[in-house]
Amino acid sequence: MYKNRAPDGKRNLCGTQVAALRKAKKPKLSQRGLADLLQLGGLDVDKNAVQRIESGQRFVTDIELKALAQALGATVEELLEP
Repeated sequence: MYKNRAPDGKRNLCGTQVAALRKAKKPKLSQRGLADLLQLGGLDVDKNAVQRIESGQRFVTDIELKALAQALGATVEELLEP
């Protein structure tokens, strides 16, 4: 039976990289700050959604993945790297 989760049980592949790239920004970008950037890009995402994405508790759509990459100054491929 197909399971809609990563091998480690998380619901997305990008959460760890999103957190790492967000924390590496200079000046450091908060989860709320990232949510604000995503909202400016047209996504209905709040701080709690960012926290759930980073912890792997929330699925991420392709539209959200592209917006996350743009907000973090990264490529979609970078977000999907282990």
